[in-house]
Amino acid sequence: MTALLEVEDLRVAYGKIEAVKGISFKVDAGQVVTLIGTNGAGKTTTLRTLSGLLKPVGGQIKFQGKSLKKTPAHQIVSLGLAHSPEGRHIFPRMTIEDNLRLGAFLRNDKAGIEKDIQRAYDLFPILGERRKQAAGTLSGGEQQMLAMGRALMSQPKLLMLDEPSMGLSPIMMQKIMATIAELKSQGTTILLVEQNAQAALSLADQGHVMEVGSIVLSGTGRDLLTDESVRKAYLGED
Repeated sequence: MTALLEVEDLRVAYGKIEAVKGISFKVDAGQVVTLIGTNGAGKTTTLRTLSGLLKPVGGQIKFQGKSLKKTPAHQIVSLGLAHSPEGRHIFPRMTIEDNLRLGAFLRNDKAGIEKDIQRAYDLFPILGERRKQAAGTLSGGEQQMLAMGRALMSQPKLLMLDEPSMGLSPIMMQKIMATIAELKSQGTTILLVEQNAQAALSLADQGHVMEVGSIVLSGTGRDLLTDESVRKAYLGED
């Protein structure tokens, strides 16, 4: 069976500086796969390349068996690959509901859009309670919920989440991770970039540790959680 996403020997550079140095991994349908590592490891660059915002200098990206090499970003979204970016990037002066509707800008099935807006409110009740409120008035955690809800509005086959817990309180981080677990239970395929290695690996079917643009260790989430080098480097244990 062909993987939903296949990344082969991917290389990405900013000028002469190679930020991603020939990484390979795959994501099967229904899986949660996580990339963990410190700042500067190349995780965000990888997601931005997968979503078409950056162009690779080498390697191959295949989605549902087809190369994305010449596919522009908006067409990548229409194929079913959605990206909830680091820093959230919501539209602060627009209402919560209008932000969600922007996530469905490639769709024209009105009944389906309304159903998915209600699904976002079911996942994140606080958004439903404040749907006519300006998005910029939300807390950081609530804005993260909105960014995730907006990404889901495109009905993705693969949802990419970049640092969803960054800057959040422990309680709000737990809520976001619980939502990711719920999405997983519903069959959503997720590629998760996350600095909280404990939370990410606890959710993940497969994990990859990135250092300075390379994948240095791969395994199941459970195996990486018990790996001595991972525990020392990323879980703060001696």
